Amino acid sequence: MIMLESLVSFTLGLINKAGYGGVFILSVLENIGLPIPSEVVVPFSGFLVSIGEFDFWPVILYATLGNFIGSIILYAVGRSGGRWILEKYGRYLFIRSAEIHKGDVWFAKYGGWTVFWGRLIPVIRSLISLPAGVARMDFKKFCAFTFAGSLIWNLGLAYAGIKIGNNWQVLHAYFQKLDMIIVAALLAAVAGYVIRLRLKRRKI
Repeated sequence: MIMLESLVSFTLGLINKAGYGGVFILSVLENIGLPIPSEVVVPFSGFLVSIGEFDFWPVILYATLGNFIGSIILYAVGRSGGRWILEKYGRYLFIRSAEIHKGDVWFAKYGGWTVFWGRLIPVIRSLISLPAGVARMDFKKFCAFTFAGSLIWNLGLAYAGIKIGNNWQVLHAYFQKLDMIIVAALLAAVAGYVIRLRLKRRKI
């Protein structure tokens, strides 16, 4: 809890000091996997729009560009190092070549919409670029769907920040609870997947 409060203080302080540049930097950091809450960055920026300190479209531009660049960095990590790590050490996580191939096939068929909708789900939106890179999803398609999803996300949060004004913290509290639910669901899904694989391989 103290760590989260420190992150929020850091986020608000950087935006207050660096303006749009702070929005951009924080958006990049969030999308390379660091725990920077976009649910604070963009609604707070929307609040600043409502009191005349920021303008709406520059907020959207800098936040979306930051999301886009950070996502490309994480995609590149997945495509190069992440792929190699999975192929070499994945068996220790019960991930073998067959599972990697299934991921490749999935992203080849449905990667665009997987990335797009992933960009609209808290927690997942910051990490979806990594498996897309590991699966070597088509880069142009990845960029297009990443940009579109990021733009819609930022438009929604900025508009909400403008509308609720000084009460923008309500959004942060709501998303904080939602994040915990999503993390718990992801952990349960991973545990279930590992257990299913182990049982399946014992039968073989």
